[in-house]
Amino acid sequence: MKAIRNEEEAVSPVIGVILMVAIVVILAAVIAAFVFGMAGNVGPSKSVAATAAMNGNEIVCTYQGGENHGEVSTLVMLVDGTNSSVGQYPTDPVVGMQANYTKLDGSVKHHVTNVATFTDGTEQIILDVMI
Repeated sequence: MKAIRNEEEAVSPVIGVILMVAIVVILAAVIAAFVFGMAGNVGPSKSVAATAAMNGNEIVCTYQGGENHGEVSTLVMLVDGTNSSVGQYPTDPVVGMQANYTKLDGSVKHHVTNVATFTDGTEQIILDVMI
């Protein structure tokens, strides 16, 4: 009969130690990043919104306003990453105002983005959709 060895282990002690050291090093790096400010300064986001819809062959974006509406200085509509003068909102945004962009190809979806610039100089994407 075969002798049964009672000293078998699933993982060698060397590999176990290496794994524990790796975990400690990763934890130390993450903690150091937060302590020394390497994670970046993420400011609070503003609360404003816009919607987009197709109306015939046009993309129509409507500014919906929001909690920080009074701080919005300009709005820009981007279609497929391009700033179009046709997609420019008027200055001094008013809730309910619209920007229109004539869609050139009805068989292709377009990437529509609205960017708000606030009085403190920050910018924030308030709409990012495929239409």
